[in-house]
Amino acid sequence: MKTDLLAQLLLDRAAKRQVVLATDMATGDGQLLYPAETAGGDELVAAARRVMVADKSGIVELADGRRVFLHVHNPALRMLIVGAVHIAQPLSQMAVLAGYDVAIVDPRREFASQDRFPGVTIIDAWPDDGVDQFAPDRRTAIVTLTHDPKLDDPALIKVLRTDVFYIGCLGSNRTHGKRLERLAAEGFGEADFARIHGPVGLDIGAKSPAEIAISIMGEITGALRRPASAVAKTVAKAAAKAAAKAAE
Repeated sequence: MKTDLLAQLLLDRAAKRQVVLATDMATGDGQLLYPAETAGGDELVAAARRVMVADKSGIVELADGRRVFLHVHNPALRMLIVGAVHIAQPLSQMAVLAGYDVAIVDPRREFASQDRFPGVTIIDAWPDDGVDQFAPDRRTAIVTLTHDPKLDDPALIKVLRTDVFYIGCLGSNRTHGKRLERLAAEGFGEADFARIHGPVGLDIGAKSPAEIAISIMGEITGALRRPASAVAKTVAKAAAKAAAKAAE
């Protein structure tokens, strides 16, 4: 690998930037691709996007006969849970098993303790400060669980200004509607609302904390592995809510 290419790759990794190193198997020539930052693109970029989303490096054969090894350099998956509530316990455990670096932010020390969340990072701060400390990136999922606007809203205001891949909020349709009204008063609009999965989780009839955690992890996995489909579902969900509200 050329020195300048290696230097740039190291800079990208330090900056937690998603990058794919494409190496021509015949010539050894390499180039860095940034499919997450590239709209459209040629056949090679499209292939790089697929392996990047799958988190799986491999060889692809292009239409012109070239064989290219695509080496994925993705930052670690991360999850920030706002609220050390009952659902956060199974959710944090499932997320760790799925390969996420998990942190929980909650200023209420009686809830946020290592006894209740062994092996999980606890951020003892108000959620907006906790978001700053966690420094979410493109490979981060954020889930708010408190039902308390004093805790959830400050985190959402911070998170909506980042490029995290998933934002989920616990609460009923009514609760979520009020949440969007408060966010609108803060200057956010429909494009921002379309990023929020609310009520959080897949509609699988979940009741217990563990079942709800399963539904949340399922939705997060879909947003990670099938991002285009996840966006379409979120937009459709938002449209259905708007139609139901208009019919009231």
